[in-house]
Amino acid sequence: MNKLTDLTIARALSGLKSKEFSATELTKAYISSAEASRELNIYVEETFDVALQRATLSDKKLKSGDAGSLEGIPVAVKDLFCTRGIHSAACSKVLNGFKPPYESAVTEKLWDSGAILLGKANMDEFAMGSSNTTSYYGSVTNPWSPKGAVKKLVPGGSSGGSAAAVSARAALAATGTDTGGSIRQPASFCGVVGLKPTYGRCSRWGIIAFASSLDQAGPITRTVEDAALMLNVMAGYDPKDSTSVNKPVPNYALNLNQGVKGLRVGIPGEYQMDGMSPEIKQLWDKGIEWFKNGGAEVKDISLPHTKYALPTYYIVAPAEASSNLARYDGVRFGLRKSGDDLQDMYSKSRAEGFGEEVKRRVLIGTYVLSAGYYDAYYLQAQRVRTRIAEDFKQAFSNVDVILTPTAPSAAFEVGANMDDPISMYLNDIFTVPASLAGLPGISVPAGLSSEGLPLGLQIIGEPFNEHNVLISGQFIETAANFDSLPQYICGG
Repeated sequence: MNKLTDLTIARALSGLKSKEFSATELTKAYISSAEASRELNIYVEETFDVALQRATLSDKKLKSGDAGSLEGIPVAVKDLFCTRGIHSAACSKVLNGFKPPYESAVTEKLWDSGAILLGKANMDEFAMGSSNTTSYYGSVTNPWSPKGAVKKLVPGGSSGGSAAAVSARAALAATGTDTGGSIRQPASFCGVVGLKPTYGRCSRWGIIAFASSLDQAGPITRTVEDAALMLNVMAGYDPKDSTSVNKPVPNYALNLNQGVKGLRVGIPGEYQMDGMSPEIKQLWDKGIEWFKNGGAEVKDISLPHTKYALPTYYIVAPAEASSNLARYDGVRFGLRKSGDDLQDMYSKSRAEGFGEEVKRRVLIGTYVLSAGYYDAYYLQAQRVRTRIAEDFKQAFSNVDVILTPTAPSAAFEVGANMDDPISMYLNDIFTVPASLAGLPGISVPAGLSSEGLPLGLQIIGEPFNEHNVLISGQFIETAANFDSLPQYICGG
């Protein structure tokens, strides 16, 4: 039997069922791995004692035949998800020490299924960032590093802690949230699978809000099958969330290996952008060849409004953030600083509680919503967003899925682009369009850069057709046969 931390969810569930090992043994293996990887700064709150208690209960359920669908599976949870009585601060100083008296809908489903919480994963503050360097608790270090070089790389963001946890074997799976690529981009940087479901497929209730019309929970795992197993539990209608869609949840893990013969795969010309890394283009071309050889029908498509996606996103998302973050005023909860009057208290509490990137986005959002600029910026951005969604709708009348790169580069060094917000925002250039349209997307590790760093390919699908996305992702996973491990695990 392989080392316990090398197992996938599917293999771990099989081993637990056949009593090859216990949930307690599996959990202890992950606790040891998490403890050994503390230098990566993956967890902002460790819940190892609670995990062992829960593992004991899982062993009893496994013995009695009363096991849930993820019974005994140790997972990390992004710090954006509220967990009852456990640190939930969105990695912001303004919420430091907050322990909610309630559980998010998604994590409630996970615990009901038997999953075990190892801890809260580090992230960019309020999910605002592409590098996991804006966290109040410090940067996360990517388990991967360049060949022959001692460099600390970012894990991507905002779900960088979640992606790093899965990559470094500090969790068997993790939850993330994706607003403009915050599951898919870190998955690409860390060499793991990241799935963003259709907007409305997973409940947002109990997730600390960034941009309410964009935020969507999803899983980060080592394989596509594991992502399907996680989504089976995480998805579903929630009457507490007005944006939750009341649609049946299929068994996403069924028939993943059916192949792509006859599948119509779209290749958008607009994603071939100036300055794209030759390595990214080569990987994309390789992915196209895989699909052709697998019997898929590859078609060129056009998404003409793609070039406006990034500026549209960075108007809509900050506008919603400025509204959502107005609640952190030092009055009801969170950091409170003394002031000469109420207005002064607001100003001092927010100035000290928010980091620089959050302040930047709140200021942008407040500006575009202000009198005299609302029509010129915010309403115009919403109109363009509609055009972007219409582009995708038109494309899906001719194709079943769309194949693109996930990110324009491999992981970059910690500290790079920090003084250039525009360069940092460009990391989301391939992921933002699908987010604006509310579409499902998956990033699958498909190759290595010349420096030995993971690169991902992205599949975008029709609304609520995660199954086609997963089948295509499974096909890429099989074709790529990506079995490389981070240098952190390999010891070099």
